[in-house]
Amino acid sequence: MTSAAPHATTAIVLVHGAWHGAWCWRRVLPLLRSAGVESHAVTLTGVGERAHLLAPTVDLHTHIQDVIGLIEAEELQRVVLVGHSYAGMVITGVADRLQQERAGLLVHLVYLDAALPRPGDSWSSAHTEDTRQARIAASQSSGGLSFPPPDAALFGLTGDDRDWVNRRQTPQPFRLYQQPLQFDAARVDALPRTFIDCTQPALATIAPSRMRVRSEPGWNVVEMATGHDPMVSEPAALSQVLLDIQRRA
Repeated sequence: MTSAAPHATTAIVLVHGAWHGAWCWRRVLPLLRSAGVESHAVTLTGVGERAHLLAPTVDLHTHIQDVIGLIEAEELQRVVLVGHSYAGMVITGVADRLQQERAGLLVHLVYLDAALPRPGDSWSSAHTEDTRQARIAASQSSGGLSFPPPDAALFGLTGDDRDWVNRRQTPQPFRLYQQPLQFDAARVDALPRTFIDCTQPALATIAPSRMRVRSEPGWNVVEMATGHDPMVSEPAALSQVLLDIQRRA
């Protein structure tokens, strides 16, 4: 990675969760930018406006490269990296690579109601057997290519917000669901880390993450009394949390 025009400030990079796209940060990005913070949202390959790129080859490493590609293209020098839900897998993989290739570039990891893998875990590892089997079964209609999104009511959204998310969600690439992520835990854990716990309603599949961050050292935990998509339900409050982290970084 090279830098022709270094950025003096710390940027925020937002990575969406499953079935979403960069569109989900639409209410957050203007708030971050109006505070003078350079902010970017990536859309991962195969979803959102990049749904036409869905293919059997799209996997977790594709998504890791999507994020690194954005950081490289924007020539970012200091980054607070935010991963929502499934993207906890992605930002962990990004951190492992960048800590080797560009130590000092990432200054804080934010797991937004997100998956917290251990080395060798897949996204599915922390899910119940019922959840795993349901998602495997749901992928069969596409021949194992993808699985469809849930109703956004699962994320605690109602009314227009629920409708807005339901209209925009796209099927999630399936290959990455059971794909293990190998990484050096000590390398990732060396970074400052915040877990944002969305508690009302609390999404059941995130329960293992919220328990881990309260039992392991090194975590800053922030609770938000909203559902799993706070970028939709509480964009101002979420933006303030992210700005506070960015300023401390």
